[in-house]
Amino acid sequence: MSKPVREVALEILLQIEKNQAYSNLLLNQTVNRSKLDPRDVGLLTEIVYGTIQRRDTLDYYLNSFVKKGVDSLQDWVKVLLRLSVYQLAYLDRVPDRAVVHEAVTIAKKRGHKGISGMVNGVLRSILREGLPSLEGIKNETKKVALEFSYPVWLVKRWEDQYGLTETKAMCQSGLEPPHVTVRVNQVKATVEEALFLLEKDGLKVKKGVLSPDAIVIEKGNVFQTDAYKQGYVTAQDESSMLVGRALGAKPGMRVADTCAAPGGKSTHIAEQMDDTGTVLSFDLHDHKVKLIHDQTKRLGLTCIQAEAMDARNLHDKVTEQFDRVLVDAPCSGFGVIRRKPDIKWSKREKDIQAIKQIQQEILKAVAPFVKQGGSLIYSTCTVDKDENEESVANFLAEHPEFQLDKTLKDRLPEKALARYEEGMVTILPQDFQTDGFFIASLVKQ
Repeated sequence: MSKPVREVALEILLQIEKNQAYSNLLLNQTVNRSKLDPRDVGLLTEIVYGTIQRRDTLDYYLNSFVKKGVDSLQDWVKVLLRLSVYQLAYLDRVPDRAVVHEAVTIAKKRGHKGISGMVNGVLRSILREGLPSLEGIKNETKKVALEFSYPVWLVKRWEDQYGLTETKAMCQSGLEPPHVTVRVNQVKATVEEALFLLEKDGLKVKKGVLSPDAIVIEKGNVFQTDAYKQGYVTAQDESSMLVGRALGAKPGMRVADTCAAPGGKSTHIAEQMDDTGTVLSFDLHDHKVKLIHDQTKRLGLTCIQAEAMDARNLHDKVTEQFDRVLVDAPCSGFGVIRRKPDIKWSKREKDIQAIKQIQQEILKAVAPFVKQGGSLIYSTCTVDKDENEESVANFLAEHPEFQLDKTLKDRLPEKALARYEEGMVTILPQDFQTDGFFIASLVKQ
């Protein structure tokens, strides 16, 4: 007998709260382990992600109904109330009485009678009186932070960098469910052929909106299809696919991908080189390098050599230079909040400086390995200008032999150029409903 969905959701959310566990990994592990009905997996995913995404808004609502405030409660009671209010406020298809009944049942099972009575009382009061309005909040930054449930410091930071209108759009976009998109392996098939194969496998699919290599999965599980298993397609976000394009690798080149796991960009580069030449793919951890090997094998690519190494120590193992070097740098990840909503709660503003330091160390370490006339591509999945434009400016100030690459725009799709500045492009999550991304191309004179 499998556990009720809301009980499983509570356990996952508690682990995330206590251990800073990653929601996407934990959810996948739990779904694979538990014997949940497939229909319940959708509800579980919705409750877990939704409760994390809306955390501060839910606490704001609860504070009007919990005497000493929501932070006075035990962790499990707080999380149980959050996930219950999430369902009452944001899910239409779940009857209110079922939400309250289930919450009270879990409270009785985990706690004493007083707790289940309190949970019952709070939820019934919310149903009776309705949720409090945000209209009374006069400070615009705080209001946006509460309305969309983001830390105030992050909203303020984005406001300073992008203005209020873009910030609101970015916050809103981070609450929307992400699409599953796949990249077509051009060594094996054209986009048209891959669309045909996926439809034959029973999926509803369409061409991507941003990348010419992309297919959006509208309905069905792509990972169970023959097309996926036989390496005709691989999962990758559309904005991330632009990195391979920006790199502009040609057949027979030597390319280094210095922060490569799980291998999406390395394999894209190999496909563009027609599986000729060499792609050296490095990542810090052995278990991540295994992901690159698995991906390479499934896609049937032979020109990738992957091994574990810290990009900052490239000189320990590598002596020759490369036509192209890719640094898909460690970053705050603020461009992928819709996929990993816990990022907005786990990161602190001071973390950005530490991350930026690592980015600079990697760029400095790999710079000597770019051939004259070759290029260094720097990319991140964040929208933070300190980690993006500032990191590039800092690097260029210390490495006058590099210049921004004016030809980058020729390798990007026309519609991606709205935020293009010489040699650099930013994609915000709201632009195409993709991940937020930054790409810069630097040429060595």
